[in-house]
Amino acid sequence: MSFQKDIYDYFATAALGIEQILAQELAALGAQEIQVSKAGVRFRGPLELGYKACLWLRTANRVLLVLSRFPAPDSDSLYRGVRKIHWTDHLTYKDTLAVDFSASSSDIATRGVHTHFAALKVKDAIVDQFRVVTGDRPSIDTATPDVRINVYLTNGEATVCIDLSGDSLHLRGYRREGSAAPLKENLAAALLLQAGWNTDSVREQPDRAFLDPMCGSATLLIEAALIAANAAPGLMRRYYGFLGWQGHVPKLWQRIKEEAQSQHVTNAKKIPRIVGYDSDARAIRIAIANIERAGFTGIVHVEKCDLKMAELTSKKGLLVVNPPYGERLGEIETLKPLYKDLGDVFKQRFKGWEAYVFTGSRELAKSVGLKTTQKTVFYNGPIECRLLKYEIF
Repeated sequence: MSFQKDIYDYFATAALGIEQILAQELAALGAQEIQVSKAGVRFRGPLELGYKACLWLRTANRVLLVLSRFPAPDSDSLYRGVRKIHWTDHLTYKDTLAVDFSASSSDIATRGVHTHFAALKVKDAIVDQFRVVTGDRPSIDTATPDVRINVYLTNGEATVCIDLSGDSLHLRGYRREGSAAPLKENLAAALLLQAGWNTDSVREQPDRAFLDPMCGSATLLIEAALIAANAAPGLMRRYYGFLGWQGHVPKLWQRIKEEAQSQHVTNAKKIPRIVGYDSDARAIRIAIANIERAGFTGIVHVEKCDLKMAELTSKKGLLVVNPPYGERLGEIETLKPLYKDLGDVFKQRFKGWEAYVFTGSRELAKSVGLKTTQKTVFYNGPIECRLLKYEIF
């Protein structure tokens, strides 16, 4: 096939604040020419790297394979640029496709052309080419298409990509329902990596426990277990965008999956204690079901327990908690005692530990009553949040 080549250009997207962590993950996978930008990382490498990125990246939203970049100051030039791409290299008229289009505030979207209209122009360019070449056209499937096209317009330049991930990579496959306002899996993983919980540190300190005293649906616990077990977060996924792509090499993908499976540590004795508490019985039931689907029954332990009673008999460990943070003044006042309880529990029951609180409220963070030794900004959707570190002496 004419498009197949040794080295490809890629772009991995991520939530704001996670880009540097994502770049470190990509470097560990062997990515070349890594360039960090807003909400993502550009990199280069062989097709094998693209597959590994989809399978192993813990913090990414999507992995995009770049097909073309070209000037697109208006919708007509966008159409012409997309039409020039040889789409029969990537899908057939029997396949389904979807188009995701986004633009920076300075481009098409603010000059009277809605992004939905721009997405239709991209779709028309692809379909029109197929009608000329084959006499037939692909159909549209916005849910699980054979090929998902991603187009981003910034500073008058369009970047056209194949979305190799298909769905957002935060969808690991273990979570069916969440407790109130659950963390996305890739954000949870980013918090853990920032807190120093990575595969190497777990191996070096096997007696270091992990605790989430307000675990909700167990997202932090399961992501901590995936890291500790050196388990590829994408192994449970059944749908990827490259599976219907004409450039897909099934034997290569199968080998990469088998290699990942062989690296997965399944012996519970080789994984540190990972424990979660929550005062909500329903959250615990959801957590147990999620843990079972993730394959960590007997490895990750959860139980119903009030925050004030939280304790774990371990001389050292890592505690990460994502308490609620109200957006309205009344909610903030109501939550202040909870944050004070966190600080009290840290001091009274977890001496020698490192503790992290992830919150979107600076006002509530003050109620913890302990001195922070590190502050890192992350975005939970549109909300600017901070991961606050406390060393408990």
